[in-house]
Amino acid sequence: MVPHCQVEVLYFAKSAEITGVHSETIFVPQEIKALQLWKEIENRHRGLADIRNQVIFAVRQEYVELGDQLLLLQPGDEIAIIPPISGG
Repeated sequence: MVPHCQVEVLYFAKSAEITGVHSETIFVPQEIKALQLWKEIENRHRGLADIRNQVIFAVRQEYVELGDQLLLLQPGDEIAIIPPISGG
């Protein structure tokens, strides 16, 4: 059995509007692919599917591609759902 841990998910801008919260604690496997982690979060907040291609996903303040990259999470890690930075 894969060990699980609690991580903190931080929502910014549009993702916070969709979820109705700015942060929450979730329980996920410590070893999880980035895309699977996104799906775990999306399953809690179905509306996030609409902005999946518009957000930046960060784990421990490092950007992560939503793909097959294996993440090794630690209890208390921060996962951030960040809107794209618009230029101007």
